[in-house]
Amino acid sequence: MKMNICHLYPDLLDLYGDRGNILALAARCRWRGIEPVIQHTSLGEDLDFMGMDILFLGGGSDREQGLLVQDLMRREKELRSAIENGLVVLSICGGYQMLGRYYQMANGEKIQGLGIIDIWTIAGEKRLIGNVVVELNERVQNVNSDQIVAPRATGLKLKTLVGFENHSGKTYLGEGVMPLGKVLFGHGNNGDDREEGVRYRNVFGTYLHGPLLPKNPHFADLLLTLAILRRESETTLKELDDSLEELAHEAMLKRLLK
Repeated sequence: MKMNICHLYPDLLDLYGDRGNILALAARCRWRGIEPVIQHTSLGEDLDFMGMDILFLGGGSDREQGLLVQDLMRREKELRSAIENGLVVLSICGGYQMLGRYYQMANGEKIQGLGIIDIWTIAGEKRLIGNVVVELNERVQNVNSDQIVAPRATGLKLKTLVGFENHSGKTYLGEGVMPLGKVLFGHGNNGDDREEGVRYRNVFGTYLHGPLLPKNPHFADLLLTLAILRRESETTLKELDDSLEELAHEAMLKRLLK
């Protein structure tokens, strides 16, 4: 079995170790005998969204976000169609914001987003920086949802996410989407409503850098499970020894929630 993973704009969206998410997905595929096929695609290059299993968008600056939205807008219909078909997408920080309706800068100017997810972002007066702990939303953990292309629950071993955030944008969720979870430590989407991230169908957006997946192997496996279920009616991922990863995760919990 092959797993087609696209790292979109790796030369422009790669803040705070975001590339580590690709490395983690590839490793967890190889350890199970799944061949990861990694595609690195940048401005103006050909994209086949329907042929992808997982699409990854990392974080970047406001300037880069404006350039990349222009590039993606030419292919917005194809991306939207693939997402409605169940394409698994992980988007971090700037990549997360781009999928929404707009980013309003401090001077009031709006950078139009792709509008695929009903979220919007407004520049705040201060940066939201630091470690984060998120209690996962039960509906996010369960792939048996009427808006998700997948037939059953994953049974995640861990019920929290840990990571690092550094953003001035404050993101708010609209209709038809759910937060990844509740912030137990840190700021999250906007520092006000104690929510972090978003899920719409098989699209996940979050402000967690660090990178996210090495410290949250259960979340990486959720993405892989959804990607396989999009192509096959049933799947069982081979169990891996995640004792070291889980110890690192638990160490962060103990440090931050003491």
